[in-house]
Amino acid sequence: MDPSEHTLARTLTLKSVVLFGLAYMTPLIVLGTFGVVADTTGGAVPTAYLLALCAMLFTAHSYGKMAAAYPVAGSAYTYVREAIDGRVGFLVGWATLLDYFFLPMVIWLIGGAYLQAEFPGVPFWVWILGFIVLTTALNVRGIRTAERVNDLLMVFQFLVIAFFVLLSLRHVVQLGGAGALADAAPFANHATTLAGISAGAAIAAYSFLGFDAVTTLTEETLEPKRTMPRAILLVALIGGGIFVAVAYATQLVHPGSVFADADSAAFEIARVIGGDVFASVFLAGLVVAQFASGISAQASTSRLLLAMGRDSVLPRRTFGWIHPRLRTPVFNILLTGAIGLIALCMNVTTSTSFINFGAFTAFTFVNLSVLATYLRRRRAGERPRVLSYVIAPVIGAGVDIWLLAHLDSKAQLLGLVWLAVGVGYLAALTKGFRRPPPKMDLTEDSRTAAVT
Repeated sequence: MDPSEHTLARTLTLKSVVLFGLAYMTPLIVLGTFGVVADTTGGAVPTAYLLALCAMLFTAHSYGKMAAAYPVAGSAYTYVREAIDGRVGFLVGWATLLDYFFLPMVIWLIGGAYLQAEFPGVPFWVWILGFIVLTTALNVRGIRTAERVNDLLMVFQFLVIAFFVLLSLRHVVQLGGAGALADAAPFANHATTLAGISAGAAIAAYSFLGFDAVTTLTEETLEPKRTMPRAILLVALIGGGIFVAVAYATQLVHPGSVFADADSAAFEIARVIGGDVFASVFLAGLVVAQFASGISAQASTSRLLLAMGRDSVLPRRTFGWIHPRLRTPVFNILLTGAIGLIALCMNVTTSTSFINFGAFTAFTFVNLSVLATYLRRRRAGERPRVLSYVIAPVIGAGVDIWLLAHLDSKAQLLGLVWLAVGVGYLAALTKGFRRPPPKMDLTEDSRTAAVT
């Protein structure tokens, strides 16, 4: 049998990877959380997103550097184990599992909540099961099938965003004339404080989770050393630009931070600018956005498990297996779908708290990996650029640690408990830390052998 049948197929272009990253981020999330961020910032949502964008670009820069150096699936897990230490890499991968495992579940949970609010007569479990079955089937069929569906869903999502912005601007012009479009109040007003903007940026930063996830598709990307760094920065820039623009237009329509219900503020504004009909279209857009995001999130999770399985960090026969005909990590995809069933007995707040700890832990260590790469290359007699390999990652790590420290106590407690479990598993895997975890050989031939 041709060994290439057991490897992932390289079919994704720069456009495909960027769209997957944007779908993972879910651009409409800026409207889903608008009321909460507005309340925190005193009505300066676009400023919070600008600050978050600047912070995330430093980390995106580090991801691009590491993706070019190690063009394989695995993301933060692979980068840390190769640049710093195998044991540290394992623990970062273990922490990242919180993000990857629970994000699809949260996506399906939010989508189900939207649909149940609109159709209260349908049991909640029907929506959750529907999301899981459809998304899992598409990902099992292959990355190209998922990509085609994802492209269509992203087009619809962007259309909803475009109509929301255009209707918002029309509403503002009707009330205050064209000059009202240049109002600076959405960026700063009498209620704006540095503490409020900082707290709002910490919340807004969660909307950027996903720019890093595209690295898990490296082995299915054409010319990954060139394509992946560009894709990572483009996802962060395009996503951040959308967030700032939509937040500005929405804040113009509704200055300040007082809403009937901050959690559903966007629905309130949608009815104001477009009536009940547009509010229904907006709801459809949110549900479609959640479905598109779920496709990308589940695909990324399955690839992270594949990388850890190939290392024998997780059982290789199970997690490192690729279906010989479909050429997808079928078991990992099915496992991610099964974990999504936990959504039936969980709420968004609890499940989200897991995600934040894992994401910012991974971000911090990817920045540190670039710094470790700099030190290693200096010892080898090279002269890497200080700006790219020291200053930028140090700033990125500092911001990520700040965000990690400002998570609520429940997120920190759950994250530390999860890490403690990971330390125990690592101790068993390495016979009491007396030997390093299994190491992946990053050559193409060895990757083929690892999954056969």
